[in-house]
Amino acid sequence: MKLVIQRVSEASVAIDGEIRGQIGQGFMVLIGVGKEDTKEIADKYIKKMIGLRIFEDENGKTNLSLSDVNGQLLLISQFTLYANCKKGNRPSFIEAGAPASAEALYEYMIEECRKVVPVVETGEFGADMKVSLINDGPFTVILDESIL
Repeated sequence: MKLVIQRVSEASVAIDGEIRGQIGQGFMVLIGVGKEDTKEIADKYIKKMIGLRIFEDENGKTNLSLSDVNGQLLLISQFTLYANCKKGNRPSFIEAGAPASAEALYEYMIEECRKVVPVVETGEFGADMKVSLINDGPFTVILDESIL
């Protein structure tokens, strides 16, 4: 699993010209599901993501978590995070999860996040999406297998 987490002041996702999800302050998260990923692995990523203390406190230190600032989530499926560009110029995606299992894990992550974060917006698995955001900082964190 790979997550690209961007601290945002606002973000949105549109499909066919219509806004599907929109948030204010929080995280816009690109989620890549690998072929070996499980719910147990997803749970570890969710816990780490929700607990990240990357919002500034009153002293300007990154010491506050998503819940401390009443932050929101925009979760976007992004299989291209598994692009392997070692050979040639056309990426290979053989490490990405199969669509059915990847979609199931993406939906599972949405459900689990909604249990602890009041506002969770999403894109649509497999859709052609247009994502807009204002990266606050900019502040971007990548979570991958190194957190396991």
